[in-house]
Amino acid sequence: MVHTTACQAKATARAERLCFRVAALACLAGLGACATTSKTAAGARPTAPPLSIQREGPTGGRDVFQQGRASYYADKFAGRRTASGERYDPERMTAAHQTLPLGTWIRVTRVDDGRSVEVRVNDRCGCGGGRIVDLSRHAARRLGMLHAGVVPVRIELLRR
Repeated sequence: MVHTTACQAKATARAERLCFRVAALACLAGLGACATTSKTAAGARPTAPPLSIQREGPTGGRDVFQQGRASYYADKFAGRRTASGERYDPERMTAAHQTLPLGTWIRVTRVDDGRSVEVRVNDRCGCGGGRIVDLSRHAARRLGMLHAGVVPVRIELLRR
């Protein structure tokens, strides 16, 4: 009896140590997955990360929140649910952003020609390659970016 209990205690301690080690490795693997690397094709220029700015601007005291590149949603997403729960409508003035609260109104201004639109954030985007916002097709049309696909922009916060 005493021998069996001692063996069980050793086995339990060994299993606990193993579980701890597995959990520690899983945490380290998770942290490693968060690290980003910049891989570019031969001859391609690496893109700089979006520039975030917090300052008073010439827009009546509104914050210039970010500068980067904008793209727009493909038509295949029409009718699908957004992160806010509403359905994506390509003809509405909406946008997707990684971190801004849903429902936030922003002004997106093309840096190269000054055209701007006001849109409501209703979705999340997995933007990469310097892209900071995905616009609805209607907003992209108003910015004149349908042909280009991706244009340099700055984002100003209007209201939440």
